[in-house]
Amino acid sequence: MVQAMIQISDEANQILNIVKARYGLKDKSDAIERVVLEFGEEFLEPQLRPEFIRKMGEREKEKTIQIKNFKHHFGLK
Repeated sequence: MVQAMIQISDEANQILNIVKARYGLKDKSDAIERVVLEFGEEFLEPQLRPEFIRKMGEREKEKTIQIKNFKHHFGLK
């Protein structure tokens, strides 16, 4: 585990206190970790997200069809 000394605004401190209380966390370190991990999910590329991997696994099991002429089949020029 990494330790860091940080400086945050009063507003950020209040938000961490609210997160800490709402989720019953033991300290602000846990609150920071919770906020960062939740926010970080938005930055992960879709192919790295577990739900994307599950979805692709389900698609892999679907029945497929053979297409001889892709452009004709999908009405492309």
